[in-house]
Parts: sequence; C-alpha cells; structure tokens
Amino acid sequence: MSDLVLHEGVRQAETIFFLLLLLIIGFGALARRLEIAYPIVLVVAGVLISFIPGLPKFTLNPDIVFLMLLPPLLFHAAWQTSWREFHYNIVSILMLAIGLVIFTVLGVALASLSLFTLFTWRTGIVLGAIVAPTDALAATSIARRVGLSGRATHVLEGESLVNDATGLLALELGLAIVLGGHTPTVAQASMHFVWLTVAGIGTGVAVAWVVRQCEKFLDDGPIEITLSLVTPYVAYFVAEEVGASGVLAVVACGLYFGRHSSEFFSHGVRLQAVAVWKALDFVLNGLAFVLIGLQLPTVLAGLHHYGTGVLFAYASGFSALVIALRLIWVYPGAYLSYVIRRRVFKQQEQLPSLKALFIVGWTGMRGVVSLAAAMSLPELMSDGRQFAARDLIIFLTFSTILVTLVLQGFSLPPLIRLLGFNKKSEPDHEEHEARRLMIAAALAHLTEREKRHSDDPEMTRLLRKMKRRQQSRLILLRAQADVNAKPFSHARFRELSREILRIERSTAIALRNEGKINDILLRRLENELDLSQSRIDAD
Repeated sequence: MSDLVLHEGVRQAETIFFLLLLLIIGFGALARRLEIAYPIVLVVAGVLISFIPGLPKFTLNPDIVFLMLLPPLLFHAAWQTSWREFHYNIVSILMLAIGLVIFTVLGVALASLSLFTLFTWRTGIVLGAIVAPTDALAATSIARRVGLSGRATHVLEGESLVNDATGLLALELGLAIVLGGHTPTVAQASMHFVWLTVAGIGTGVAVAWVVRQCEKFLDDGPIEITLSLVTPYVAYFVAEEVGASGVLAVVACGLYFGRHSSEFFSHGVRLQAVAVWKALDFVLNGLAFVLIGLQLPTVLAGLHHYGTGVLFAYASGFSALVIALRLIWVYPGAYLSYVIRRRVFKQQEQLPSLKALFIVGWTGMRGVVSLAAAMSLPELMSDGRQFAARDLIIFLTFSTILVTLVLQGFSLPPLIRLLGFNKKSEPDHEEHEARRLMIAAALAHLTEREKRHSDDPEMTRLLRKMKRRQQSRLILLRAQADVNAKPFSHARFRELSREILRIERSTAIALRNEGKINDILLRRLENELDLSQSRIDAD
C-alpha cells in the first residue's frame, strides 16, 4: 500500500513538473515575441493560471528555493559578472546591498507601526528584511535588453548578488527578536555579520580553489560540466554547516570561476558549459517566477477576515512605501559613495546625474527569495502562541513582488529611453581595441614564424595565406570603427558570411538526405558551421 502511495506521489510530482516546464517554454517564447523580459510574463501567467477552477495548489516550499534554486542561480549570475567591474564599483554596490537594506528594514519597521494594526516594530523588522533584497535577474535582464549604461548595470548586478545575504541576516536577527524575545546588542550583531561574511567568502573561495585543482586532472566535457553543476551546492552547504553565509559562499565561488575558468576549461568544454548553464539558468529562473504567480491562492488562504478593499489598500500602500524607500536612499547613498570613492579610493568618478540615480532607484524588483523567506516564517511563536502577522507578511511580500515586477518592469524600458540612457548604438571602444591588439599579436607571431621558416616553401605559403586572412580581419575592424568611411562594410560582410554558411549547411543536409554522408558526419560538419556562425554573430 505504501509503495502504491509513493508511486502516485511520484507520478503527481512528475506531472506537475512537466506542466511547469510547458508553461516556461510557452510563455518564455511569448515573452521573446513580445520583446518583454520573461520574468514579468511568467509571473503574470502564473497569477492568471492560478484562477483556473479545480487547479491544484502549488505551495512553494522554501527549501526548494534556498537549497535547490538559489545556489545555481547565484553561482551562474556571479560567474557571468565581471570581477574588474565588481571590484571597482564595490563601494556603490555595498551602499545599496548593505546601506539600502538597513534603511529599508528600519523604514518598514517604523512605517508598520502606523500602517498595520497587528504589527509592532519587531514584526516590521522581519517584514523589512524579507522585502529588502532585490532579484538577481529581473532588473538586470530588463536593463541589458534596453541597453542601460554599463556602470549602472554592473552596480545593479553586484547589488543583487550581495543583498540576499544582507537581507537574510537581517531576517535572522528579526526572527530572534520576534520569536525568541532576544534583542542582540550592536556588538553581537556586528560580530555575527563579520563571521557570516568572512567565513562565507572564505568557504566559497576555498571550494572554488579545490575544484580548480581537480580540473587539472580532468579533460572530459560531461564530467567537468557536472562538476561545475555540483560546485555551488557544495559551497552553499559547506558554508551553512560552519555557520557562515551560504549565499556569499556561492557568490564568491562564482566570481572565482568567472575570473579563472578560462585557465582550466578547454575551448570545447567552455562551449558546452555555456550552453548547459544558459539552459539551466532559464529553466530554474522560469520555475521561480511561475511559482511566484501560482502562490496567489495560498497567499490569500489565511486572509478571509480582511475585506478586498483593505487588502488592496495594504498592498498598494506597502508597495509604494518599499519603492519610495529605495528612491529616497539612492540620492544620499550615491553622494556618500562618490565622496568615499574620490577621497579614499582615489577613483576619478563623477557624481551620477539625478536622472541616472532615478533609474537605479526604479530598478528595485523583488523576486522568489523574498517570497521564500516569507513562507519560511514559523506559524507559532517560541511560547506556543500563533504568529498572527504571518499571513499578512506573506501577502504583503507577494504584493510587493507583483507590483515591482509588473509596474517597474513594464515601465523601466520606456523610462530608460525617455531619459536618454539607451546606449546600444554607442560603439564599444574597449572591445574594438582588444580585437585590434589580438589580431596584431597574431600577425606578429605569423611574421616571426615566416622568418624562421624561410627555407620551407610550403610553410611560407601557408603562413602568408594566414597573414592575409588576419590582415583582412584588421581591415574590416578598421572599417567598422571608421563609420564615415564605410558604414556598411562590416554589416555586409556578416550578411554575406551568414549566406555562405546557410548554403554550406543546406548542402551538407542534402548530402545526408541523398545517402552520400551519414548522420554522424553531418553533426560534425554542423558543429563546425555553428562555431563559425557564433564567431560571426559575436563580431
């Protein structure tokens, strides 16, 4: 009988997971067609689907988020982050990831006293800690889509990587005050924060270093990719076991990988790893955002004694408060960052404009970490009494996520364009110079080889042919930079190159269909053509 129940449970889980994947694929494709960031579409879709009669409730288990979704998502986000930019902007990042979190927690705690009858300042600290962290994907995916300036995007990425740890620490302290009746001193809280930070970062770097040593003895794509998939979980669990921040451990591990993976991954493994991680990132983020929307029935289940008008007023008022707190903080926070960066770190940065700061302030989308933190709240206090504010905290958190994702997410692209921060049309001078130096280095090497093999006619012909190819790339690169001279030369080159690749690909498929080559050879040829297509698209 127990085996039958287990079998039915597994079948039900498989069905739910399969349906969720179909939702992610379908609405992800819709988001791409509508040119809307897919987190927004998936959340809205989840909310709409939750109204379907007879649909089973999808109750979000916080452990699924913290133990299954969060480590790989943070790891991949950190892996894709530029260490140079993260390090250079660390003051601005911490001003948001720590300063803004503290400001939000205190602001929510004070405002809750007058907004909600069930709340005390202690309960407000818990709620503020839950809604303080921003989502690691939503704002930056929208910012990149509309071409927000690089510095702002780097700061937003860094903030979303670090503020989860700050928010969860604040939540831990808030729960100790509310549930245990113990208020830690400033010294105790500071020491705990230092340990979580230092030990978390140290654990993440140590795990990454061990993986790097293991990579020296591996030369197998599937094994190396599997190892990279396991790495964030190892970093997270080891850090949690020693009482450190698992979030910071994963972030530190991901930053280390992003900095050093080019040294221990071969080109083949790197191509495979990028594809695997990109697909995994999409699926996990899709699951997170769909599950947010599907939580609406669960969120409303414990609020029957509230009227619809009261709930709407609470949701809109609290969401406006959270948005306003961020907008208020970014201006003095930016000025303080500017002073520190100029006087302490000697960085010759200019104070951001008021419009730029407003954009940064408007990108405070919340995500699944906040909802999981709210749903992880215990139902009973330490003395056995009901945690009366729990259902309202979950509702307010869900409302804030929905409002910030939909309102700010939809309005951010036109707002960026309206304020003139769309930078897609500007050339990347750093990329152009890097490409020029790479080609120049290759030409210098070929010239040196030509001198050494002057007595070898075959090698000389080959080297001269390769030099002509590199010189052609250099000419195209110069034409691309000099838009006044030949504005369409590079575009025409890419168009013609793609046309040639299409002809080669269709020819190879025709040869397979005629039985002149087999499928294995076709896949090998397709792989070569796909690599060439990737190089052309990247130029």
